Amino acid sequence: MRTSLLMLTVLLASAGVPPAQGGEPVRFELPVKARLDVAGYRSLTVVPFLTGSEEEGAPPLPELEAELQGYLKRVLERGTRLQVDALVVDFPTFEPEALAADRAFWQAVGERAGTDLILAGAVDFDFDDRSGYVTREFVSEADGRTYLAQELVEERGVELDLLVWVLDAKSGRLLVADNLKDFRSLRGESVDPMTGLFTNLAHLEDRLLGLFATRTVRTERLLQ
Repeated sequence: MRTSLLMLTVLLASAGVPPAQGGEPVRFELPVKARLDVAGYRSLTVVPFLTGSEEEGAPPLPELEAELQGYLKRVLERGTRLQVDALVVDFPTFEPEALAADRAFWQAVGERAGTDLILAGAVDFDFDDRSGYVTREFVSEADGRTYLAQELVEERGVELDLLVWVLDAKSGRLLVADNLKDFRSLRGESVDPMTGLFTNLAHLEDRLLGLFATRTVRTERLLQ
């Protein structure tokens, strides 16, 4: 145990992390390797994602598809060294497992796009209105006594379920599959569903980039 702590202390010191004083927590950053080694790839094409059934209050499906495709393209352009473009395609099936396994289709898409990698997947976006009355205490200015009152609280929850595939454009083979999920509770009289979508995506951005690039994880350790 002493040897392990000593080695960790040496590693932290080499990384420029100051030693802990009296068992104080030490915060440092650790690199996490990308899920996919992109050394042999230069370009990536983002295609529209399959969308689930249209929920009441959720963005219209064509709008959701276009916004998501554009957002992913911008994020990957900014966060990776790949040359990223977008392409609209007609899917032969809307069943996720069958589509991911259709190597001939993805080969045809890769040939049409002239790309090395393809980013595709499926998205399910739920917009849940959770507004309701809650009981709160308040102190009356008239007599100074505490009373209970019902208060309307506007709250809407947005949940994003993003199934991500990275495919080899030459062979059509599925290289990486991941399921990214995020739920956010948004409050306010009027919450735009598209704002909720981008709030979810912002919290998933680091994990998405981690498919293609080394990312940094911040953590904390207590050294005695």
